[in-house]
Amino acid sequence: MDKMTSNQPYLLRAFCDWIVDNGLTPYIVVDADLPGVEVPRQFVKDGQIVLNISPSACVNLNVSLEGVAFQARFSGQPMQVFVPSVAVSAIYARENGAGTVFTHTPEEVEEYQKGVEKQPSLSSVEVTETAKPSESKSKRPSLKVIK
Repeated sequence: MDKMTSNQPYLLRAFCDWIVDNGLTPYIVVDADLPGVEVPRQFVKDGQIVLNISPSACVNLNVSLEGVAFQARFSGQPMQVFVPSVAVSAIYARENGAGTVFTHTPEEVEEYQKGVEKQPSLSSVEVTETAKPSESKSKRPSLKVIK
């Protein structure tokens, strides 16, 4: 039998939808030290960052097989955030803690890291496309970070 892809990205998307559909706030715990993670480094503590990914906290949220991408403001500064699926170690509802923890074998992480070395980062793609996050004053997203 052929090796199947990881079910983690599918479960991540499902848990996010489930939490939001129940009127709760989805938070993800991110391993910020993995390559390809684009988060505000000033809020990383002990190699991790916790991000509020509720629709009210971020703009253009996209939970895909590749990872979680969105735009948000950190200390008033707009930023494009990208978290590869493999870098998400947990998703939970802020209000009651319902969610799940994801684990990866060292082999899975190593395979991911080898693949990232061959691809351009999100930052370099933004520069070449000159994409900028929307800075609309009518809707200013906020992102809460738990320390």
